[in-house]
Amino acid sequence: MKLSIVIPVYYNENNLYPLYDDIKKKVIDVINYDYEIVLVNDGSKDKSYEVMKSLSERDSHIKIISLSRNFGSHSAILCGLSRCTGDCAVVKAADLQEPTELILEMTESWKQGNNVVLAVRNGRDEKLSQSLFANLYYALVRKAALPSMPKGGFDVYLLDRKVIDVLMELDEKNSALTGQILWSGFRTGKVYYTRLAREIGTSRWTLKKKLKLVSDSLFSFSTLPITLVAGIGTLSFTGALVWAVLVLIFKILGLIEVSGWTTLFIFNLFSFGIIMLTLAILGSYLWRTFDASRNRPPFIVEEENEIE
Repeated sequence: MKLSIVIPVYYNENNLYPLYDDIKKKVIDVINYDYEIVLVNDGSKDKSYEVMKSLSERDSHIKIISLSRNFGSHSAILCGLSRCTGDCAVVKAADLQEPTELILEMTESWKQGNNVVLAVRNGRDEKLSQSLFANLYYALVRKAALPSMPKGGFDVYLLDRKVIDVLMELDEKNSALTGQILWSGFRTGKVYYTRLAREIGTSRWTLKKKLKLVSDSLFSFSTLPITLVAGIGTLSFTGALVWAVLVLIFKILGLIEVSGWTTLFIFNLFSFGIIMLTLAILGSYLWRTFDASRNRPPFIVEEENEIE
């Protein structure tokens, strides 16, 4: 048996030494089977890659990969999964906010027959503002796209080799990797933990990246955007029809005097907003189709080492 630990790295130069020491103490020195650690530098401009090189010299089981630029954590994880050689792989963040002991719990669940094991958050030691987006995001995804999404969400997970092979075949761009895992439907186990507060460095999880994750999840796994367009169009048409009928009745009865310019201006402004929203949603689908048709790779490897 061989265990792969895949870790995307983005501006984590100060985390990597403590991270490796933690993994060595709580996992490597405990297990009695083969292992490898796959570190993927996702275009960091700090000294993360230099630290990764130093760690690979310390431990011959560490494989390091550097991407040509920042492609995003999901692409970096895909790169690591494509290069790992274990019978199963655990994907873990580099920020030390998940207890490393989870790897052992997840491996035991895998040995019991689960092809996917999710580390589900059942609590957070973070500020409320930091967890608000995550709670809203997972609630939205669970309601509109993937009912199997755990209530607390997950960032850490174990995948069997057969699941990794399926993810490599999907070849989807602008999609959420966690959504692909749930969509695949493999037998899934869960372990629970409390997410720790970050003690080293600052998060690079920007609002722009958060919004992209939301759109990728909804456009890839839900009909909500198209349903929203249809609903708004129906509501607009119905409202305009009812409005016109009421105005006509009141005018015939002599109850109101119709001021055409004001009514027309408001109605046109409302209709214009609906049309632009509709075009934006449809344009997102067209852009994603175009982006997929270009067949560009999800990541480009600039440098990597080889381990035996």
